[in-house]
Amino acid sequence: MTGTASAAAESVPAGGGPHWPAPFAGHPVDATVTVPGSKSLTNRYLVLAALADGPSRLRAPLHSRDSALMIAALRRLGATITEVPGDGAFGPDLEVLPAAAGASTESADIDCGLAGTVMRFVPPLAALRRGRTVFDGDPHARLRPMDTIIGALTGLGVDVAAPDGGPAAALPFAVEGTGEVRGGHLVIDASASSQFVSALLLAGPRFAEGLHLEHRSAANPGQPVPSLDHIAMTVATLRELGVTVDDSRPNHWIVSPGPIRAFDRRIEQDLSNAGPFLAAALATRGTVRIPDWPVGTTQVGDLWRGILAAMGATVSLEGGTLTVTGGRSISGGTFADTSELAPTVAALCALADGPSTLTGIAHLRGHETDRLAALVTEINRLGGDAEETADGLVIRPAKLHGGVVHSYADHRMATAGAILGLAVPGVEVEDIATTAKTMPDFPQLWAAMLAPAEDTTTDEPSADKDFAGGPQH
Repeated sequence: MTGTASAAAESVPAGGGPHWPAPFAGHPVDATVTVPGSKSLTNRYLVLAALADGPSRLRAPLHSRDSALMIAALRRLGATITEVPGDGAFGPDLEVLPAAAGASTESADIDCGLAGTVMRFVPPLAALRRGRTVFDGDPHARLRPMDTIIGALTGLGVDVAAPDGGPAAALPFAVEGTGEVRGGHLVIDASASSQFVSALLLAGPRFAEGLHLEHRSAANPGQPVPSLDHIAMTVATLRELGVTVDDSRPNHWIVSPGPIRAFDRRIEQDLSNAGPFLAAALATRGTVRIPDWPVGTTQVGDLWRGILAAMGATVSLEGGTLTVTGGRSISGGTFADTSELAPTVAALCALADGPSTLTGIAHLRGHETDRLAALVTEINRLGGDAEETADGLVIRPAKLHGGVVHSYADHRMATAGAILGLAVPGVEVEDIATTAKTMPDFPQLWAAMLAPAEDTTTDEPSADKDFAGGPQH
């Protein structure tokens, strides 16, 4: 799939949501922020709990649209998921009782919304039940790449078709489950998303012969799957629950058949979602602290420590608290394989005092929206200088001005707009509510981050204060 900025501009939904005036920071931010649980970990553990050999508990999980869609999908497939009191600041714990293997024969309809983990992780589970399961989602979801998971299930002997019985290549489609999947050696092209690999690995232990999954790129033989960090997270969670996974060969994953051990786990906070708050430290030359930052983690968001340091911030992790303090300016540079962090990185690059190149993110064209085209369109809409490359972006310094940043129903586009608004007066974000996909309280958390500094100054916000140190003022 090849995206263009003009295509992104044409795809902006009319009336997609009210405009949210992004707060302009007339002072350096100074805040301690805690964010909700990891979406990636929550939805992986929910899937594994639904396949486990007994009842499981998720402590401090994410409660958002994506996790709610996953819970609803697993309930439709027969799992019992109950909210129970917990000690998390963002909602109750979850107890999960898996469905009896292959027991259901009722037809089920699954609403995937715009959640990639639901539309890709759940179909292999549907193949393990008896009966018809129909998958559909938001209008944008019907544009997301799905042919690989559909082809993979077909290759495993599972009947997958469009709801009218014709061939399927995207949502909507129906899975006719027989109660078991044989498994074995399967070759796929997962160039469009690492989620295709994770989806099959998560269900692999329940296949009769396990799964030997091989990725083979049709366009670039030998090229690895994008976002390998997310696959490493999947492999780590499987091993943690007693599943044997051999990933010693590049582009090969061998999952042995066997039980998935029931568990009781606390979910780490979402380090990717911590990114916009940490970026605020650079955009305002302030300081942001994130407590309970894990010393060892499989989350891609841990890359923030290196990325923000390379952009000129002072970064330290002491006593479990990550502290980021912005410098007098934001440094441009080359940033490779930033994956889901790219929209936040791009927003900071638009505020930087030097040119930047983001590489290794061509697969973002198939995310909630074509993120590369969307980022170019919205940065340039504010007077920026951004362009697409074959596998990323080039962003040059430019004087930015206020305007509307469109979200494209994409939570990370919305938070990128919020970052720009910290340093550029007059920015508005269309449909900030789309952040509920992974962070329902984002506007409130954003306001709370700014509140302490606002309460201790009598200065009026001024566009000529060079807090970001960049050329946009």
